[in-house]
Amino acid sequence: MKICVDLNKCQDHGQCVIAAPDAFAFGDDGKLTWVTEPDERLRQDVEDAADVCPEQAITVED
Repeated sequence: MKICVDLNKCQDHGQCVIAAPDAFAFGDDGKLTWVTEPDERLRQDVEDAADVCPEQAITVED
């Protein structure tokens, strides 16, 4: 699984951080960071994060 975030769309709302805190976080600069290829056990959380993103900036690829 691979997480792709379109930073042109992302507005740092943080819904993904709430839905999948093991895959998404805010860096010291306040910008979104993420695990590019998270463990498969996080799939449901990552898919939930993509679903709740208000900007639909997150895609999950296999």
